[in-house]
Amino acid sequence: MSVDLNVRHTDKDLAEFKVIIQDKIVKAKRDLDLIKSAYQNDLNNGTDDTSPTFKAFEEGSETMSKERNSQLAIRQEKFIRDLKNALIRIENKTYGVCRVTGKLINKERLKLVPHATLSIEAKNMQ
Repeated sequence: MSVDLNVRHTDKDLAEFKVIIQDKIVKAKRDLDLIKSAYQNDLNNGTDDTSPTFKAFEEGSETMSKERNSQLAIRQEKFIRDLKNALIRIENKTYGVCRVTGKLINKERLKLVPHATLSIEAKNMQ
């Protein structure tokens, strides 16, 4: 679908969204650091063997924790990438335009989900 270049948010709105997104990137990076730190602690936290059963349970739990932290880190990295892509769209002045309908995405939706590329209408069509 072709995008109408006349359909876009105002420069003032784009500047406002840019601040929101930059703040979210800072927080998301901080959260990612915490997740990675927890993962590093999982690798370094070994308790002395108290019983074979407890040790096996602990190793299974540790593996699940590592996998969970790894999944959280991957999701967080994707979120940061999506936010950075939103900043690029702001610079291109295409931010907030639905990639399916070509219509403006509601400002309230963008405040809640600043990396959104679909309007509610397009999201509901999926």
